Amino acid sequence: MRRGLTAIVALLVLVPLAHASALPLPTRLANALAVRGVTQSSSGAVAVDLDSGQVVFERNADLPLAPASNEKLPVTFSALQELGPTYRFRTEVESTGRLVGAVWHGNLVLKGFGDPTLTTPMLDLLARRVLALGIHAVDGRIIGDESWFDTDRTAPGWKSSFYVLECPPLSALSVDRGWYDGRYAARPAVAAAGIFRKLLRQHGVAAGPAGAGRAPDGAAVLAAVRSRSLAYILREMDRQSDNFVAELVLKELGAEKGAGGTSAAGAAVVKRTLAAAGIPTAGVVIADGSGLSLSDRLTVRTIVTLLVKTWDDGQLRGEVWRMLPVAGENGTLVRRMRTGAARGEVRAKTGTTDVASALSGYARDRYAFAVLQNGAPVDDAAARKAQDRFATALASASE
Repeated sequence: MRRGLTAIVALLVLVPLAHASALPLPTRLANALAVRGVTQSSSGAVAVDLDSGQVVFERNADLPLAPASNEKLPVTFSALQELGPTYRFRTEVESTGRLVGAVWHGNLVLKGFGDPTLTTPMLDLLARRVLALGIHAVDGRIIGDESWFDTDRTAPGWKSSFYVLECPPLSALSVDRGWYDGRYAARPAVAAAGIFRKLLRQHGVAAGPAGAGRAPDGAAVLAAVRSRSLAYILREMDRQSDNFVAELVLKELGAEKGAGGTSAAGAAVVKRTLAAAGIPTAGVVIADGSGLSLSDRLTVRTIVTLLVKTWDDGQLRGEVWRMLPVAGENGTLVRRMRTGAARGEVRAKTGTTDVASALSGYARDRYAFAVLQNGAPVDDAAARKAQDRFATALASASE
């Protein structure tokens, strides 16, 4: 009797599961998004078949929504297009002085060019390279030059609480992300110059006081270090959703390809890159690089079109595929979708703020998708549940 009852219960469980899997994919996707606590009128979702280009699901595709860290997707796309995956940030020691014997007459200027990964060991390498030039004393000062970017420490549209708590102070010359003497330095360039002076002295090079300033026109480059490749930096940025890196990459776009090293100039480059690629920009507002800005707006159509364009480009596809977090395995998805069809098969960028939750990427090599949900505030647990169900339904359909 017990065995027969068990068989009946098992049959009752299997029947609805089989029925659910037999439903058309658009219906399954709509059901996945039907989660209590998520407002459909302030949410958008799109899924596209990468083989055919057909839209298999669409809801509020052109509604401008706060994207949270999905903002990093257009920044990544633009950086790869405009700067290239092999681009490297540089940091230089410059001067207009001259060497007499073992004494350098003049200032040494440590000039930053926006490297978000600049560390004390990299400055130590610069100090050793200065020593290798035969310099054992500097009769001038050690100057930190951050003029490659503006001196705004935050980006437009940030809440005051985001400063330091969500992102260290922004600067073109920031060592160890601006961490100095047990806190974040309000003047990162001065802190960098102080660290460099200390390292020079450790290598036997005496120097004057540290401060901030600009390298004179015509200054010669005495020594330089470079970061790892942009592709590597973007991979770390997207997997961990690193706000600091995203903001400096945006300013780097402005400095290298736009009107200067500002958030606004970088944002203009991003929008220009999107438009040139045929990605819709109606309703799109790029205010910062991280998605922290309350002014940022993206549409799910914009995001999915970006993902499809990326997929169709042989070089971009591989780079972005390696950058996105993998469900249940790494990055910001390491604790999500740890079981079922999505594990290891969904690669997607997450996004979370008080007013927005997002997940956009690829389900296997079959679908590109984007889900943006807004609220005041957004119910993050409910939003993530809907996103995970949506991605899992796509991963199951592509098996």
